[in-house]
Amino acid sequence: MFEFFQSLADWYLNHINYFTITLLMAIESSFVPLPSEIVIPPAIWKAASGELNMYLVVLFATLGAVIGAMFNYIMARWLGRVIVYGLAESKVGKLFLLNRRKVEHAEAYFIRNGRSSTFVGRLIPGIRHLISIPAGLAKMNVGQFVLYTALGSAIWHTILAILSYSLYSHQELLKKYMSELSYALLAVGLIFCVYLIIKNRKKKN
Repeated sequence: MFEFFQSLADWYLNHINYFTITLLMAIESSFVPLPSEIVIPPAIWKAASGELNMYLVVLFATLGAVIGAMFNYIMARWLGRVIVYGLAESKVGKLFLLNRRKVEHAEAYFIRNGRSSTFVGRLIPGIRHLISIPAGLAKMNVGQFVLYTALGSAIWHTILAILSYSLYSHQELLKKYMSELSYALLAVGLIFCVYLIIKNRKKKN
C-alpha cells in the first residue's frame, strides 16, 4: 500500500490542478487513509508561485471533502449499521486501515457531541474522515450534514493553507535546517512507535 500512495503522491505532484485537488480530497474524506496534509501544502506552494489561486485551492479542496463525506454518508445511511460494521471488519476494510474500533469511536463521538460533531469532527485527526459514517447511520438531515461538513472542512483547509504558505515563504530557512528537522521527525516517529509497543504490551497483560 505504501508504494501505491508513493506513486499517487508522485503523480499528484506532476499534475496539481483544481480537478486533482478535488479528486484527492474526495478520496481523503472517504474511508481511504489519504491525509489532507499531503494534498493541500503542494497546491498552496504552487499557488504561492503564481500558478494557482490560493482561495480556489481551499474552495476546491472543500468541495472534494464534501463529495467524499457524502459517499460515506450515503453508504452508511442506505447500507445500515450491520453492513457498515461488517465492512469495517472485512479484508477490504483492513486494507484501507479501517476497523470496528475506529467506526465505534467515531459513532460514540457523534452521539456524545450531537450533530455539531459533524462540524467539530472535521477538525480532529483520526475522526475527520470517519465522522460522516455515524452521521449517515443516524440519518442526519442532509442539508445540515453538507453545511457542517463544508464549514468544518473549509476551516481546516484554511489553517493548512496558512501554515503551508508560511513554510513556502521561509524556504531558505527550511533548507538550512532540513537535516535537523528530519532528525527531529525521526525521533518523534521512534518515540511514537515505542509508545505503541508499550501500550500493546500493557493490553496483553
